[in-house]
Amino acid sequence: MLHVRSIWNGAISFGLVSIPIKLVNATESHSISFRQVHLEDGGRIRYRKFCELEDREVTTGEIGKGYEEADGTIIPITDDDLAQLPIPTAKTIEIVAFVPADRIDPLQMDTAYYLSASGVPAAKPYTLLREALKRSRKVAIAKYALRGRERLGMLRVVDDVIAMHGLLWPDEIRTTEEVAPDSGVTVRDKELDLADALMDTLGEVDLADLHDDYREAVEELIAAKAGGQEKPPAPTGEKPAGKVLDLMAALEKSVRAAKESRGETPDDTTGKATGTADVTPLQDRRTAPRKAARTAPKEVGGKKSTSTAKKTTTKKTATATTNKSATKKATEKSTTANKTAADKTTAKKTAADKTTAKKTAAKKTAAKKTAAQKTATTAQKSAAKKSSAKTTTPRKRASA
Repeated sequence: MLHVRSIWNGAISFGLVSIPIKLVNATESHSISFRQVHLEDGGRIRYRKFCELEDREVTTGEIGKGYEEADGTIIPITDDDLAQLPIPTAKTIEIVAFVPADRIDPLQMDTAYYLSASGVPAAKPYTLLREALKRSRKVAIAKYALRGRERLGMLRVVDDVIAMHGLLWPDEIRTTEEVAPDSGVTVRDKELDLADALMDTLGEVDLADLHDDYREAVEELIAAKAGGQEKPPAPTGEKPAGKVLDLMAALEKSVRAAKESRGETPDDTTGKATGTADVTPLQDRRTAPRKAARTAPKEVGGKKSTSTAKKTTTKKTATATTNKSATKKATEKSTTANKTAADKTTAKKTAADKTTAKKTAAKKTAAKKTAAQKTATTAQKSAAKKSSAKTTTPRKRASA
């Protein structure tokens, strides 16, 4: 940390505790810089600073700063004027609050810095603030002045160092009103399932494994041209389409490609909610018969080729087989229907026989009852005749 040049010296104001610190850049740029050159001879293009009133080049020591008003008037502002501003953050990082880290919108985060303790006396209060931030699991919100303006910052612990992220003021964040897509767009559940499957298939990544491919390609190009070699070959591969014509097809293809890149078999997809999807190339099924028909060879003279004849025979055989299958199915249906009708007829006959038997039994019972009644009537008549004969005989005897 000592070999890194500080860009600002000040102190952290933590209540009544003041911690002398140095501000150090926490990031560095690895981008490749290009110079402007003259196309005809390759000469460097230089920018020189001229005074428009004297029409001469001026040095850095002769240059100050000023504010331009709407009418073009320049108001000079010196470093002494800025140093005498009545603000407490001129040379101090003033902590104003402690909040949970999730309260900070990532859109507000700007440049990152490391805060280094300045001198031996600063080590104790520096360590105190660092451990307090660790135990509270919160971040500190602070205000500080840097490069001619007051800024907002967030202090947090990185390893054993206090880091500060510059934050944009809330009014510097633009709204999303005119950026969001049309609210009338709807997404189907199946599309969401495929998106989830793609996310699960891609999985996680270690950020340390990611690198700048474009910068490496530019470095190879520069090395090749510097050594008088040919340009490196352009990478080959499918270029992403500019428009998504079929979202479902694109998602399915993405899931398949992600699985292949990870060494998995695309055919193992199940389409369930466990993170897999079933990829079905519907377009190939529809176009396969047409392509086969178009590519069938023909002989000169209008005669059909052997392959065409074979196709025709195959079609006829398939048709005959289909007809036989249909006939067998129809016969089976008719037989089943006849059996069912016969069973129903037998059942009806059985029921009719039972009914006839019941009627016959009833008739026999009635006939027996009628015969018994006739026998009783005959017996009654015979008894009456006998009784009448006995009565008539004494009367005859008396008259004699």
